[in-house]
Amino acid sequence: MDRTGAAFGPHRAAVLGSPIAHSLSPALHRAAYAALGLDGWRYDRFEVDEGALPGFLAGLDPAQWAGLSLTMPLKRAVIPLLDTITGTAASVEAVNTVVFHRDGRRTGDNTDIPGMLAALRERGVTSVPAAAVLGAGATASSALAALARLGAGEVTAYVRSPERAAQMRQWGERLGVALRTAAWDDAAEALGAPLVVATTPAGAADHLAGAVPAAPGALFDVLYHPWPTALAAAWAGRGGAVVSGLDLLVHQAVLQVEQHTGRAPAPLAAMRAAGETALAAR
Repeated sequence: MDRTGAAFGPHRAAVLGSPIAHSLSPALHRAAYAALGLDGWRYDRFEVDEGALPGFLAGLDPAQWAGLSLTMPLKRAVIPLLDTITGTAASVEAVNTVVFHRDGRRTGDNTDIPGMLAALRERGVTSVPAAAVLGAGATASSALAALARLGAGEVTAYVRSPERAAQMRQWGERLGVALRTAAWDDAAEALGAPLVVATTPAGAADHLAGAVPAAPGALFDVLYHPWPTALAAAWAGRGGAVVSGLDLLVHQAVLQVEQHTGRAPAPLAAMRAAGETALAAR
């Protein structure tokens, strides 16, 4: 498939989700197109929920569309609508990237997991003997998959309910991670781990800022707005390495751009600068 931006090739992509107005993906992808000289390419955002997704996909012309980025609540809902998904996406039953082929086939992938790994490597984290995960939502399963690839030994997930604990244990077993669960009330204990991955909503982990140890390891906080979080600020203040949600967003978008356009490497620095500018304007 020609993905050079020529008139006869695909030249549209977009991010779908609900809500979607907050998404930074347009800023990142448009910056990539500009840096790559893909003047004819467009990247938009569309408010689409699970009910509207089949009709939206059916209305796209694969001769013009290169692919999609997906956010919640579509990452699992899209799977039955695809022809194939990669092993990475299958491992967590979540697709955040769709590539359209000229013959009409649709392939789903998950760039969140390799994006997490790339963001961690950028901060010098290439392996960890153990880790802690705060939260048990959809991002937590991707975090477990990334931790499995980092060769983490025991991982402890701090969760709010027995139901969430059971879900995380199932994911740990599926992904080959030695996982134990602990109560959210004991989450301060997590901060002594060599790597802490915070997957909780904004404000949920703020109360842990006062419990950051004197010599912390690495923190991966998947939030990017508002930034820094109270936990990230306290962590950095103690000299610990901090990986942000923007780092994750940029690295997973780099992989999406490469899949959609066929151009590699995608311009990481330009995409990060665009994301920082968009956040500063909020």
